[in-house]
Amino acid sequence: MKRRFFRRCGHAPGALFPEDQAVVDQFHAMLTALRNPEPWAPGSARDIALRVGPFVERAHTRPGDDYGPDLIAVALVHPNTPYAAAYLHSRQLGYTERGWLRCETSAILGFWQPGYAMLTHAAANLPLPDDVGMELAHYALYIEARKRDDSLDGYTLLRLGSYTQTRHAQQDYDRLTATLEGRETTVVPGFRVSARYAPFDVSDHQLFTDPYEADAVALLNAAIAGVSA
Repeated sequence: MKRRFFRRCGHAPGALFPEDQAVVDQFHAMLTALRNPEPWAPGSARDIALRVGPFVERAHTRPGDDYGPDLIAVALVHPNTPYAAAYLHSRQLGYTERGWLRCETSAILGFWQPGYAMLTHAAANLPLPDDVGMELAHYALYIEARKRDDSLDGYTLLRLGSYTQTRHAQQDYDRLTATLEGRETTVVPGFRVSARYAPFDVSDHQLFTDPYEADAVALLNAAIAGVSA
């Protein structure tokens, strides 16, 4: 008995259906990305691809914290960012709950390419693990002395960081601001002294004083005394 073979109408023999072709194209793009990574360069405001366990993830770099030779600050994002369809999926898989993280530059594959998308947790419909192998990139306080003529000339008196919780940074900011109230223009002649709350700059970690080892106000007074001496 002869077997009869059927094919779908309008489909040429040997041709792939559109949905199959899309998968093949994605696979080819993934191979191309792995074989031809675009090397990452410090200070480039472009998304990067980095290893998270056996997966590859897309990440934003934080301006000002993307120069370090060993550590930079990044935020993991859904591979289809910024498209609206990725927003809900991103929340479901835990991408939006991580905040800024300290990333070892040795984990960076290169600049992000769409071909890496197949290698992400999102592509496998898996949530990000609780431990992604990166610590939080915390915040810091900068106490600065600026010229009173409204120019940007000046210098930084004290850098406090990193704070393990942002609420601790906010508490010290409030205390320092209260201490300086009414004295901003007198503690350092010719300058206006103020505190600034900002991300911790991992590139210059050696310049910061640990705020948990001493009282922030005492550190400020010591810095002012050092300038006046």
